[in-house]
Parts: sequence; structure tokens; C-alpha cells
Amino acid sequence: MLVSAIQSAEEFKNFIDAVQARPGYANPFAFAVGIATVSPSGRVLDTMYPVVNCGENFGSGAVLADVVGHVNGTHTYELDVPGIDKALAAFEWTHGDGKVHANVDVLKTVRTLIQGNAPLGGTRRIVAAFVGQPTDAPVDASDVYLRLHLLSHRKVQPHGISLDGAFGLLNNVVWTTVGPFDPEGFNLRRAQLSADGHQINVISIDKFPRMIDYVIPSGVRIADGGRVRLGAHLAEGTTVMHEGFCNFNAGTLGTSMVEGRISAGVVVGNGSDIGGGASIMGTLSGGGKQTITLGEGCLLGANSGLGISLGDNCIVEAGLYITAGTRVKLPDGSVVKARELSRESNLLFRRNSQTGAVEAVANGAEWGGLNAALHQNSP
Repeated sequence: MLVSAIQSAEEFKNFIDAVQARPGYANPFAFAVGIATVSPSGRVLDTMYPVVNCGENFGSGAVLADVVGHVNGTHTYELDVPGIDKALAAFEWTHGDGKVHANVDVLKTVRTLIQGNAPLGGTRRIVAAFVGQPTDAPVDASDVYLRLHLLSHRKVQPHGISLDGAFGLLNNVVWTTVGPFDPEGFNLRRAQLSADGHQINVISIDKFPRMIDYVIPSGVRIADGGRVRLGAHLAEGTTVMHEGFCNFNAGTLGTSMVEGRISAGVVVGNGSDIGGGASIMGTLSGGGKQTITLGEGCLLGANSGLGISLGDNCIVEAGLYITAGTRVKLPDGSVVKARELSRESNLLFRRNSQTGAVEAVANGAEWGGLNAALHQNSP
């Protein structure tokens, strides 16, 4: 364990080299220091990670690993004040160098928080979480929160890290304007806090919080924060309008307009528009495993629906819902199930207004693409 402050970059390098040379040691795929809220019954209600690291800052990871005794794999550890102080001692040499050291700043912040006022919904716990490999399943609630943060911070893309078993590790939470609470005993606790002058408004009761309460990604607009869950991946230039929705482990890879529903697991390509009321089937309901993707430059018309993947430059007519089993007539007169057209590009799906048949024809339509001015979301 680290016993004295490191005073130079060379000392720091030697220390990190020594940690990384230990038998069995492996740099983590991801790691972070987080602030957890724990209910009176011991349930982890949430964990906030101000800074997340993925494939980077291995020196900081080695310092944390040394403090908590981590060697490899996926684990979550509790950090106490002596542990935080040991970690900070390793970065003594950075003081006054004029550079930004985000992980050091987090350690300084949690060092203050751990001795401050407890959250109204329970107690505060500081954790160091490590993910060994992206294929490792999460091990606890704080681990799940790290993965959701990685997605919303765009450190990984949807399906880029395992969320197997995440629902079973997360607790149902009363999300309020003054933080998370355990549903058990909440009514009495709210009455007690109200008597002390606290105004509490309940936002939702769910296992997943709003993304914007934990992560503010750059270059996006979100008209209604309650409609984007933590774990959504929103690329620069994405606009989510009031009725738009984006679930966790899903989202956009480029500039997109979202006025409809991006369900869990769905990935939308650059330049695509999800029209008002449109819905894309996800992977949660009914145990579905097939993930749906939209290519670039696609348009889902208002109130349309999609149960297959689309390639690039495809249009689904307003009001038309295509499932995998929908029978689609092709220009040569043959009829196929829509799943056979999955991931094909340059198609226009429409319903023949005279016969009622669903048709797929070559897309020669110029729907105009996205309005660039609407997606200049940087300050």
C-alpha cells in the first residue's frame, strides 16, 4: 500500500509500473469513483459517477487498485477517508501544474462529501468500481450504474458492454426532487421531512433514473428529461422532442431527430428521423433477442412502427407498422415476409391505398433529410 506522497512524475511512473507488474494484475476495461445512496435497509438506490474511464487513465486505475487491493476482474469496493487520502497522496506531484486531472478532482470532491450531510433518502457511500472486460456481467447495483454512465457518456456504444442481469441487481426507487428513496417506508419519511419544511415532489417510481440527473452529454437537446433514461446513448447533434423517448442501451450514433420511441436495444444511424408517434420494437418485451438498427438517412413517418432493421436511405410511410412477419409485395409481384428485407437499403415501405397491400419499392423519394439548423446544439 502507498505510505507516502509521491512528489514527481518519475516517482509516479515507477509506482504505477510496480503495481502493473504484480502477478495477475490487468488494466481494467473501465473504472470510476462513485457516490452511492444507500437506504436504511441497506439497498443501493443509485450511484453517481462524475467521471468515468474506459480504456484510458490506467495510472489512476492502478492507484485505486492499489488502495482497495484490486488485481483484475469486475468488482466494486467501498472507499473510506483513509483510502481516499492514500489515493490523493499518489497525485501530490500534480498540485499546481496547471493541468486538469479529472480523477483527482473527483477524489477531492468525494473526500468532502463523505464527511458532509447525508442524503435525505439514506446514507452516502463512496465506491471504486472496476469492469474487467466488457463481456463481464455486472456484479451489483453500483456496477450497473457505472455501465449506464459509460453509455450515456458515450464511452461505449449500445451493446458495447454487458448488461446481463441488470434488472435483477437494481432496486425499485422513488425518484424525487430531493434525491432517491426506498419505496419501503417512503410515505412516513415524506411526512417527517414535510414537517421539517422539505418540499418533496415524486418524479417516478422505477429502477432507472432520468439521464439528465446524472449525465449531461454535449451537443444534444432534450425537451422532456423524463423521457430519456440513464444508459441512453445520444450522439452529438441529436434532438429529442417532447414526445420522443430513448431507453437504456439504445440511442443514436449521429445527428438525429427523435420524435418517436427508441426502445431498449435499438440503434439509430446518423441523419435518421424518428417521426412523431413512431415506435421501434425493443429487446425487453416478450424476451426478444433480435436487436433492431436503422441505417443512415432513414425516415420513420408519423405513427409508423418498425420490427425489422433498416439499411441506409429507407422510408416507412406514416401510419404503417411493419413487423417481421408482415407480408410485403415486391415490384416483381412476389410476396415475402418483411424479415427477409431486414437491413436492405434504399427501400420505401408503403401501403397501397387501393388494395391495402404493404409494398416495398425502390426509394426514389427525396424526403429532404434533417434540417441542419435544428441540430446545431452546441452552445
